[in-house]
Amino acid sequence: MGSTSSAEREAARPAAAGRRGAVVAALMLSMALAALDATIVSTAVPQIVGDLGGFSVFSWLFSGYLLAVTVTLPLYGKLSDTFGRKPVLIAGSVLFLLGSLLCALAWNMGALIAFRVVQGLGGGALQGTVQTLAADLYPLKDRPKIQSKLSTVWAVSAVAGPGLGGVLAAYADWRWIFLINLPIGALALWLIVRHLHEPEREATARARVDWPGALAVFACGGVLLTALVQGGVAWPWLSVPSLALFGAGLALVAVVVLVERRAAEPIIPGWVWRRRTIAAVNLALGALGLLMVAPSVFLPTYAQSVLGLAPVAAGFVLSVWTLSWPVSAALSQHVYRRIGFRNTAMLGIGAAALILFSFPFLPYPGQAWQPALLMLLLGAALGLFQLPLIVGVQSTVGWAERGTTTASVLFCRQTGQTIGAAVFGAVANGVLAARLGGAGDLDSVTRALDSGSAPEATRRAIADAVHAVYLGAACAAALAFLVLLFLAPRKFPVLKD
Repeated sequence: MGSTSSAEREAARPAAAGRRGAVVAALMLSMALAALDATIVSTAVPQIVGDLGGFSVFSWLFSGYLLAVTVTLPLYGKLSDTFGRKPVLIAGSVLFLLGSLLCALAWNMGALIAFRVVQGLGGGALQGTVQTLAADLYPLKDRPKIQSKLSTVWAVSAVAGPGLGGVLAAYADWRWIFLINLPIGALALWLIVRHLHEPEREATARARVDWPGALAVFACGGVLLTALVQGGVAWPWLSVPSLALFGAGLALVAVVVLVERRAAEPIIPGWVWRRRTIAAVNLALGALGLLMVAPSVFLPTYAQSVLGLAPVAAGFVLSVWTLSWPVSAALSQHVYRRIGFRNTAMLGIGAAALILFSFPFLPYPGQAWQPALLMLLLGAALGLFQLPLIVGVQSTVGWAERGTTTASVLFCRQTGQTIGAAVFGAVANGVLAARLGGAGDLDSVTRALDSGSAPEATRRAIADAVHAVYLGAACAAALAFLVLLFLAPRKFPVLKD
């Protein structure tokens, strides 16, 4: 791959020509909105259900948002490459804030779920465009600075989100969980409008948007992700609704392929998968999304049910990985400058595989510091894995392809998390059924433990179930290692800044 064209250099340069510090602050605030929203709602669910009802469908508060974010990422990536980052980020911010306001005004659970989807439609623009602008603003040698700042935002949000949500729900009102987004988002929006400057692009240079492809991708992703999110929860895996959704999803995959092959400017262009570097990073970060489910979803249950910790202490056991992750990410530049992006990522994911594999060997019931230490080490390993891949793959494309490339990476990671939640949920419930003779799934068993009526055998069954999930996560890490080893080029084809 050669150096970037003069047009691409001119397109990238003005994005940093404004007050870069103000733009970076806006990006961090925008990222905080998306990151907080993933955690702040969870602790307020009892208050929301008590006020609005709808306990049987409250999980869609999270599933609906996740679906909307995931399926819109490819569209926003293409739009940012076509029309520029600024209009996409502004439109996404406005949509997210509108969704937040509507959520605060919701009159029943159905309305709240619908407005959460509106939030997610804006959240997809926030996540993808912020990561793309981070690469636009800084040359390759300085990109770890902004990426480590964004990683810190995610870490702080992961720790502060549940606590903040609980405080607002307990001492104010659950509606403030959504209203708090308005001043933060308004400040970020004002900074973007005032300080982010991009060149005006000629009308003749603007490619047409592949709206049929966007609709096909949205429908396909929505159907398949719904099947994964609700399978084994709302209905059995082999039930008629599950099989119908998977069948419809596979049919829509064929429709997407046909539409995108005929489109002049496809939403998901073929080069995303034909280029070895991008394809390898997509698959590797999809595996990252898969393995992240093990600690983020199952470790709190393990800490409370097996170790007997209170919810706050259980949250701390999980949150320690958010301390080491951004530190490791910031320091990873000193490693990949010596041994390259691929080798650094392989070092990180190889260490992560060993750490995940060691979890089942912890003593039973054990002490809280033991899984906490593993999580601290896991965060350091994953920081060494993720950031070099993101920085590296963004550096292999010019301005006009960076949004699409970044969106494809994030889309694969989000999809991996969705698949991981479905697969590992089935694994955990299967182990419990085998150990307890079909006595129930993980949710029902943990509720029995909370009531103090479950015997010691149940605690051991939960430990075995979580151990099986961690072994699955170790396999996902090993898969990412093999993808990088055999598919990724030894040296990423980095373009000159």
